[in-house]
Amino acid sequence: MSVAFTKESDAEAVAADLPDRPIPAHPNLVTARGLARIETELSAARAAYAAAQAGDQISSDRTAMARATRDLRYWSARRASAQLVEPRTSADSISFGHSVSFERADGRIQTYAIVGDDEADPHQGSVSYVSPLARAVMGKTVGDVVTLAGQDVEIVAIA
Repeated sequence: MSVAFTKESDAEAVAADLPDRPIPAHPNLVTARGLARIETELSAARAAYAAAQAGDQISSDRTAMARATRDLRYWSARRASAQLVEPRTSADSISFGHSVSFERADGRIQTYAIVGDDEADPHQGSVSYVSPLARAVMGKTVGDVVTLAGQDVEIVAIA
């Protein structure tokens, strides 16, 4: 079908029909840093929403408005459900908010912080508390051996 026979409003409706960002079913545990990130993202979402409403952008760019609305809903829900968890001061065993270092069979030592979903970034050294890595090491102590991705690793430090 020729583009000449399509309705512009149909294209706008499709562009504005963005699905909601999925919200995990498990509790939204956050560190102080994670809570600060949620606050920052919520402020940015509010600003994007206000900007999309101003200057007649609603009629000219429905995608921007849809994206701003979706992000505002997501970050508002994440802020409302956030449960601040302070790391235990004792690092005898691994728990939420701690960093764990483990040694692989090839001698590499890797360190990851166990944090909330919105704060997790494995490339930056943090994983969600519901990730397989975190679940494998939670409650363990220095010297314990756990299996990660089919390989045994030894926990060498907890901070």
